Amino acid sequence: MRDRSYGQFCGLAHAAELLGQRWTILVLRDLLLAPRRYSELQEGLPGIPSNGLARRLKELEADGLIVRELSEAPDRSVRYRVSERGQELIPALDALARWGAADMREPRPGEVVTAASLASALRSGIRSSTAAADRTGRTVYQVRVGDAVAHAVLEDGVVQVGVGPREDATLSLEGGPAFRDVLAGDLELADAVDRGEITAHGDHGLFEAFTATFQVPYRNANPPVEAAPSGR
Repeated sequence: MRDRSYGQFCGLAHAAELLGQRWTILVLRDLLLAPRRYSELQEGLPGIPSNGLARRLKELEADGLIVRELSEAPDRSVRYRVSERGQELIPALDALARWGAADMREPRPGEVVTAASLASALRSGIRSSTAAADRTGRTVYQVRVGDAVAHAVLEDGVVQVGVGPREDATLSLEGGPAFRDVLAGDLELADAVDRGEITAHGDHGLFEAFTATFQVPYRNANPPVEAAPSGR
């Protein structure tokens, strides 16, 4: 039996009891982007012990934050998805992501960028101005950092962030640590492209729209708009 009680009748203490175990938040981060198989979770979380992932999944299922289900035929494999209760964590986890990113500059030795962490960085920066700027029409952004690829689809005022490439990308961006500075508002996207720190393919006229959508100065962040719920 897990002993996680802080002995306090407090919402924050209860949240810490549910989320404070090692790897728990990152498992939820990945599942909040899309349902995944066990092997997909393990691949997206380099360094997680197999028994540790199995333990976290059992705990999250027992706590009602994720659901285990069979995929549709012919695959019929077991997948995990976030429950409605777990979906409520999106604003809190996005706020934590912005708070943590404020003190980050470049990856430390041994740190990697994953597709889920990249997609999470995009989602945590979504601003309320997005809905007004993209109320009609459709724009697809693709961002690549090393082997990690994420995308965002903006359509009729709704933003859907996901992992993986998009062949229909309106604007594709590829680079490294400079993305952190762009999303933080410390570096203009056009300047990063001019300096060769980010490579852009597609409609360069969308540079301002990209930063207007995802750029949140970490030290003075505007309240974000609620992102579209992930597929379940």
